[in-house]
Amino acid sequence: MSNLSFAPDRTAVEAVGLGVRYRRRGWALRDCSFRVPAGRVCALVGPNGAGKSTLLALAAGLLRPAEGSLELLGGAPAAPGVRPRVAYLAQDKPLYPNFTVAETLRMGRELNPAGWDAAAAERLVRDGNLSPDARIGSLSGGQRTRVALALAFGKRPEVLLLDEPLSDLDPLVRHEMTAALMTEAAEHATTVVMASHVLSELEGICDYLVLLTDGRVRLAGEVEDLLSVHTLVTGRHEGGGTPREFGPPHTVVEQRVTGRQLTALLRTDGPLAGGPWECAEPSLEELLLAYLRDGGAPALLTPSAEPRSRTPKAVA
Repeated sequence: MSNLSFAPDRTAVEAVGLGVRYRRRGWALRDCSFRVPAGRVCALVGPNGAGKSTLLALAAGLLRPAEGSLELLGGAPAAPGVRPRVAYLAQDKPLYPNFTVAETLRMGRELNPAGWDAAAAERLVRDGNLSPDARIGSLSGGQRTRVALALAFGKRPEVLLLDEPLSDLDPLVRHEMTAALMTEAAEHATTVVMASHVLSELEGICDYLVLLTDGRVRLAGEVEDLLSVHTLVTGRHEGGGTPREFGPPHTVVEQRVTGRQLTALLRTDGPLAGGPWECAEPSLEELLLAYLRDGGAPALLTPSAEPRSRTPKAVA
């Protein structure tokens, strides 16, 4: 769509025709193509089972695709020149329970001798009032999350992959950790790809979006651009069906009627022609909920989210 902005820049993540199939579950991802430019904070959103964790595991080099290709920083995720530049925090945040906090950070330093940022890791632990001598197994879920994030930050990655990183934190600590994450990303131009189900907290944090449903990409691109081509429409509607004003060139993403009040999210191409409608730009949460509730609208990628190569690389 010509009204969406696009500034050429480096690519952090690019998928072309990506597919993953499990023997018992079938396709977890199918025909996924998208691009995340470097330096973005990208929300990876979708219902349970949509393929978010699978996609992050692929990006971390822990899985291999059945079809298509996925590249990070211009190379294969497991390539020797790529892996040291990427940090991945899985949803279960695996840490050695018998290690102390200090031993865990020392392990991070030993595993990343070329680029370990001890000050960043220690600051995150210190801000949580964690004793260096405390054993990981004795910590609360939120405290373990803080240590795991310290390991990820300490690696000083170019791409940071986070799978539901803040789900076990209380609201206050989640706010503090989000602020720390955003500060680290801004200061070091880190690309962050963060899976999350807390839709209300993504607005104001993420400037890029990839929405997955049923293993396929539904939306991808800059949050601002995606919001700008959608309109939230409300008004009185006594007739059945879809109002004629909602027809082409517009696309109805979702439509709901409560009593005589109609609420609809439209992918719009210009103003609505006539009708007693109040129009507003949706919030990010409203946009995502509409696409999650109704899977009928075609996929939309902004120009910067279109892969630069539509030909998948061969799976080695």
